[in-house]
Amino acid sequence: MENETIDQCLNRMKQEGYFPVRRMEEPVFQEVRRNGDIIVEPCGRKIVFEGKLQ
Repeated sequence: MENETIDQCLNRMKQEGYFPVRRMEEPVFQEVRRNGDIIVEPCGRKIVFEGKLQ
């Protein structure tokens, strides 16, 4: 879920009967205008866990 910590995510997965088997991170970018030019900068990351049923 958005705006939850990694611990909260793992606890939610455990409550739903899943355990993490893989963690994937993807960078998140944003476009910024500077001096009339559009520059793409990293602004964060998205963490996704792959889970399997217990």
